[in-house]
Amino acid sequence: MKVLVTGGTGFVGRQVVGDLVSRGHWVKVLARDPDAAQARGWAGQKAVQWVAGDVLEAGGLRAALAGMEGVVHLVGIISECREITFERLHVHATRNVLTAMGQAGVRRLVHMSALGTRPQAASTYHQTKWAAEELVRASGLDYTIFRPSIIYGPGDQFINRFAQLMRYSPVVPVMGSGQARLQPVSVANVGRAFALALDDARTRGQTIDLCGPETLTFNQILDGIMQATGRHRLKIHLPLGVARLLAAGLEILFPALLRRPPPLNRQQLIMLQEDHSGDFQTAANLFDLGSSFLTESIQKYLLV
Repeated sequence: MKVLVTGGTGFVGRQVVGDLVSRGHWVKVLARDPDAAQARGWAGQKAVQWVAGDVLEAGGLRAALAGMEGVVHLVGIISECREITFERLHVHATRNVLTAMGQAGVRRLVHMSALGTRPQAASTYHQTKWAAEELVRASGLDYTIFRPSIIYGPGDQFINRFAQLMRYSPVVPVMGSGQARLQPVSVANVGRAFALALDDARTRGQTIDLCGPETLTFNQILDGIMQATGRHRLKIHLPLGVARLLAAGLEILFPALLRRPPPLNRQQLIMLQEDHSGDFQTAANLFDLGSSFLTESIQKYLLV
């Protein structure tokens, strides 16, 4: 199949593109700077074409969709920065993709949402993910929606960030109690699911959780990182009021001074206090996903 991938330059996107190519698909990756993106990992790959475009600009999307038979829509953010907001990147971008697909006559869509997405969600992140899902369901297209949990693997911005902190600091800050339950999923399983779903008729019109086999508290995840790296660090729990003040300050300083999203924001604090667990078995059965367990999996790529 000829497939357009949005968000194909990121951590998850690179895995998905690789899995699509390995299954024989011809992939076109939408990128704001194709030359820079291509240099990061897909130079010389004949089955991957880079095309300039932005999901926030409908004209470029229409041109990119010429000759395509499907779309894998991965674009999303976990932290806002200036004009790059949840509303624009989750809702407006999805609306643009759907409109362009309709105009181009492309009907097959595999869409990335997030575990915990639901009506009346507490966080703006999940509210906008829900709004995007509703647009997809109302589009009339042949869609599959995936809701991944926290995704880990080489180059991730979650496990690796805490592993780096543990390398240099004798203490690890935990926002709140650390008792919220999560089901981290390997990027390898996420890539495999997206690639296999594209031409699997059983997944059409379905919303499917992508999560790991383990339900772990945030404290247990930190313990797993320590075990994988052979380090022992003291966990210091910060009261939520203090954490919110810290996050609010970072939300101001990072965009203003560094023009970058902050490493912590108040939306993340909301999500870190909620349980985000889902149905592992459905995706595992559909796509023959292995039961990757966190500690043994991250031990293979974390620098010790």
